[in-house]
Amino acid sequence: MATQPAILVLADGNVFHGQAFGKIGTTTGEICFNTGMTGYQEVFTDPSYTGQIIIMSNVHIGNYGVKSTDVESKSVKIHGLIGRNLEEKFSRAQADGNLNNYLIENNIVSIEGLDTRALVAHVRTSGAMNCIISSDNLDVNALKLQLAKVPSMDGLELASSASTKEVYELGDVHSPIKVAVLDFGVKQHILQCLIDRGAHVRVHPAKTDYATLKAFNPTGYFLSNGPGDPAPMDYAVQTIKAILEEKKPLFGICLGHQLLALANDIPTFKMHHGHRGLNHPVKNMITGRSEITTQNHGFGVNPDAVKAHPNVEISHVNLNDDSIEGIRLKDRPAFSVQYHPEATPGPHDSRYLFDDFIALMKAN
Repeated sequence: MATQPAILVLADGNVFHGQAFGKIGTTTGEICFNTGMTGYQEVFTDPSYTGQIIIMSNVHIGNYGVKSTDVESKSVKIHGLIGRNLEEKFSRAQADGNLNNYLIENNIVSIEGLDTRALVAHVRTSGAMNCIISSDNLDVNALKLQLAKVPSMDGLELASSASTKEVYELGDVHSPIKVAVLDFGVKQHILQCLIDRGAHVRVHPAKTDYATLKAFNPTGYFLSNGPGDPAPMDYAVQTIKAILEEKKPLFGICLGHQLLALANDIPTFKMHHGHRGLNHPVKNMITGRSEITTQNHGFGVNPDAVKAHPNVEISHVNLNDDSIEGIRLKDRPAFSVQYHPEATPGPHDSRYLFDDFIALMKAN
């Protein structure tokens, strides 16, 4: 493939030169990195990555092509891609096509040929920041001016834009287990994990009020993952507080976990560079067992506030940095985790949490 120059500029002034891949153009977003070696297509289609430009730290990305079933939503959600070797050729016979065409079809500007391990080390040291990739404008000063206008992820509400616009239902409509899902950017395999366990799910837009959710007469409520800062999401916090008053089972994942914390007056904060990958060790504080988890989040819940809360207990802790990975309420059947137990991609150590949620609904 003929190469075309491309440039990456970080908000701290660092400039990196490489080759264009995917769509020719310019894109902006918050830079972050994922340490997973596989599952790149599922990562690209995860709505939680809305607004972000991702560094894939594995050396070869695209080497097994793309397939229509390997997705977490209907389109690519990342704003840009950075790689060492972004591969046009692929080896998987079942693939529908190559990564380059896939990115072009989804309007994703990308850059390859960079030392991604050095770039990841820089982000780990300096923290998350905005960046710009361009393959149609190599004027560094002009790109810096454009980058300066990009809003920070801190304080940015993105969940309502990532959410479904219409209510839809999945699973067996005759099931006695009915789950009302608040969609802040839900991954399809989260819904599949509920359906596989016999649940009938109704998925609602992010700003759905409590009365509408309750009208479904659900057995339990689910708070999904999603992009952006949870702090500005007062609309969701008020709905969750109303749900908690009903004392029916509630389960939250990632952004849903942060919102459950906020509904209990536990503040959230923007992490230095976040957790994104397939191999984060987490300890279950209830059972004492550890699990290897899939993670994708740039915000967390305040650990001191959790520890001081009289009605919330810590259920899971990250073994790398002691951050809070799970909480549960003492006086009602509500719990949440910061990581992704559906794990697509990733290990399935944590899928027992869906079993726990189903058991909780049956018991209540």
